[in-house]
Amino acid sequence: MRLIRIFVCFVLCLCMIIMIYVPNVCALSEKETTSPSEVLIEATTGKVLYDKNSHEVRACASITKVMTLLLVFEALDSGKIHLTDEVTASAHASSMGGSDIWLAPGEKMTVDDMIKATVVASANDAAVALAEYIDGSEDGFVAAMNNKAKKLGMKETVFKNCNGLDEDGHVTSAYDVAVMSKELIKHKGIFKYSTIWMDTLRGGKTQIVNTNKLLKSYNGITGLKTGTTGKAGSCISATATRNGMNLIAVVLGSKTGTERFKDAATLLDYGFANFAVSQPQLPQGSLHPIKVTNGMQTEVNTDCKIGSGFLVSKGEDKDIKCKVEYNDSVTAPVKNGQKVGTVKYILKNDTLAEYPIVTVGSIKPISFGCVFKLMMQYLFSL
Repeated sequence: MRLIRIFVCFVLCLCMIIMIYVPNVCALSEKETTSPSEVLIEATTGKVLYDKNSHEVRACASITKVMTLLLVFEALDSGKIHLTDEVTASAHASSMGGSDIWLAPGEKMTVDDMIKATVVASANDAAVALAEYIDGSEDGFVAAMNNKAKKLGMKETVFKNCNGLDEDGHVTSAYDVAVMSKELIKHKGIFKYSTIWMDTLRGGKTQIVNTNKLLKSYNGITGLKTGTTGKAGSCISATATRNGMNLIAVVLGSKTGTERFKDAATLLDYGFANFAVSQPQLPQGSLHPIKVTNGMQTEVNTDCKIGSGFLVSKGEDKDIKCKVEYNDSVTAPVKNGQKVGTVKYILKNDTLAEYPIVTVGSIKPISFGCVFKLMMQYLFSL
C-alpha cells in the first residue's frame, strides 16, 4: 500500500512538472474541421501552424482575386496606376457572369471603386476591368499573375483568368493561397477595403455587402477574400490580428459557406489560443564600443538592429535567452556597418534568430600623413 502511495505521488509530481515546463499546445484534430484542404500560417514568418492537405491541387474560385489584387497594389505602389484614375469597362469585362456589379460596356469607374467592388462584392467584371487597365488585356494580366506566382514559389498554381470563374486547368492549393495572401497584406491599403461591411458605388445607387461574413462575427478579423463555384466549393482566405500576431487561415472545398466560415474561425482560434509573438529585447548595456588596433581612434561605437518578433508556443517566451558575442577587437581601416559581433536569441537548443553587431562610423589606419596633419592642427590651435 505504501509503495502504491509513493508511486501515485511520483506520477502527480511528474504531471505537475510537465504542466509547468512543457508548452501548453493543444493539437487541432482533423475531425474538428470539415473542409478537405486547409492551412494556418503566421503572416510575418510564414510558419505553418496547422496543415490539412494544404498542397492538394484544387480549384479556388474568387480566392484567385488575391493575386489580382496583389498586382493591382503593386501597380499603385509603382505609380503605374492611381486610385483616382477612371477605368472604362470593356465588352469583355461586362460579359462576366457570377458575382458582379453589372458594369455596362463603356461605363467608367475609378480604380478606387473598382478595387472596392472586387474586394467587397467579389465582382468578376470589376476584376477583369482592372486587369485590362493595367496590362491592356486579361490574357496579358494573367501571364503576369503566373509570373508572380513563380516568383513567390507557388508550385501548385496555374491561373487561367483573373477572377476565379471555373475553367479547366485553373488551380492552386491552400498553401499557395496562404503564400499570396501573406504577400498581399504587406500592402496595408488592402485593409481599407477588406474590412468594409457595407458600402455603395455609383454615387450611392449600388449597394454592396462584403461576402466575408466573419467581419460580423470574429474578433480581430481583417479580411481577406471568399470564393464559391461549382468546382471549387466554398473557399476563404481569412486574415486576423490579435495582440500583435497576424494569422492567415485558408479553407478550400467546403460544402457550404457556413462550414467555410466555421472552419476558418476554428483554425484562427487554434492559432491565437496556442501561439504568441515574443518581441525580442536587448539586455540593457549589451552593446558597447570595441577596441580598434592601428587606427586613428582607439575604439569605435557599435549598434545592432533587432528584427520583428518570434513566433513561439504560448508560455515559451520566458525561456528565450539572448546571447551577445563580440570580437576582441577590430583592425583599422574600419568601415561603417562592419560586422564585429552577433546577437543570438535561443530557445532551448534552437537559435530563433541572430543579428549582426556592426560598427557606427569609419576609422582610418594610422599613417605618417594623418599623424602629421593632426600635429599641425594642434600646433596652429595653440
